Amino acid sequence: MTETGSSEIPAGSPRTENPRPVSPRLAATGGRQASLDGLRAVAAFGVLLFHVSIETGTALREGFIGGILARGEVGVPIFFTLSGLLLYRPWARSVLEGSPDPDTRTYLWKRLLRIMPAYWLVVVVALLLWADGHRSDLWTWTEMLLLLHNYDIDHWWYGLGPQGLGQMWSLSVEVAFYLTLPIMAAALRAFATRGGAPVDVRAKRLLIGLAAFGALSYVYTVFEFHPDYRPWMNIWLPRSWTFFVPGMMLAVVAAWARTGAEGPQRFSRAVHSSTGSLWLVAGLAYVIAATPVTGARFVGIDGMWAGLVEQALYTTVAFCLVAPAALQPDRGGLAGSVLGGRVMSYLGRVSYSVFLWQFVVLYLWRDFTGQKTWTGDLVLNFVPVAGLTLLLAHLTYRYVEEPARRLIHYVTPRPDPATEAALQPAP
Repeated sequence: MTETGSSEIPAGSPRTENPRPVSPRLAATGGRQASLDGLRAVAAFGVLLFHVSIETGTALREGFIGGILARGEVGVPIFFTLSGLLLYRPWARSVLEGSPDPDTRTYLWKRLLRIMPAYWLVVVVALLLWADGHRSDLWTWTEMLLLLHNYDIDHWWYGLGPQGLGQMWSLSVEVAFYLTLPIMAAALRAFATRGGAPVDVRAKRLLIGLAAFGALSYVYTVFEFHPDYRPWMNIWLPRSWTFFVPGMMLAVVAAWARTGAEGPQRFSRAVHSSTGSLWLVAGLAYVIAATPVTGARFVGIDGMWAGLVEQALYTTVAFCLVAPAALQPDRGGLAGSVLGGRVMSYLGRVSYSVFLWQFVVLYLWRDFTGQKTWTGDLVLNFVPVAGLTLLLAHLTYRYVEEPARRLIHYVTPRPDPATEAALQPAP
């Protein structure tokens, strides 16, 4: 939900084999992509609409509209898929280009400075406003500030935490993914490169290994219900691997295409030319997810089969939305024109703070208007809540997120001048 994906390999980096010719119209494998920012905006405001529709009761009503609104939580899997894509890209490139892995310490510092300062601000505000019974409890502060509340099933209802912070369960899952990604990447690299395999074999092995991780999500869900239903397992990382993995696979395909391999280049072009069709498939999968096939509304998962179907449908939605943007050529395309404009790009940049502040604003607005839970007009609540959330998000992005991110220069080692000079391209 918070990635920028800006880890480029310097020109002149060592390679283990001669690269094949690369088409200029291939997906980027590093740097900021405006269309991915736009997708973050769609996911963030979709989740906000979902929460407002739940709080006003609109999503709990019978009928088609209620069902559609009740599945707005699919924005979270979209965030996870984007995280898998953007964060795994440098590891995928290192395996396929024969270059060193990204520095784990730098990666972890970047994640810490990107995620935690703005999150800590919101936690302090929410706990001071509403956590009367927990404000003096040191353990409450510890587990909330360190995103450990998902695992304290006795203290909080299934890890959802105090008022104003109910959405942070998904951020806890994100952080678990951040922390385990270097280990996951190392295992995938060991599998892909054994025996000195050529680049095409390495790429195929990465995809096979990722498919295995994704399949484990469904095995995990089965064990969530057997021998007894343990609902708290729903908000732990293994269940969400199925959402991170498609993004990681797209990272492999994009990096593979950049080596000049014809197969992934054809696949990338096919995805790019089928943007409208893939988005239609995403819409149809979402509509199916809004039916009773995924279980009752807003009550967690009410059955193993409903949980498995929900995972598969949400994965389909996330993949079909993200793939055209992830694999779009360097120049334009439908995904770029729809999602890559200045407004969407800006909304994507502040989307993390939109995610953080939404419940605080929603509950303050409800207190201000005197509304009770599950009452009120959706539009008359969503417009002011979205506007106020966006204002706070803008201020947080400008005065907290960006200054914190710039601190990375002070906590990561500077490259050795001799090494840096050696990596420069020859004149």
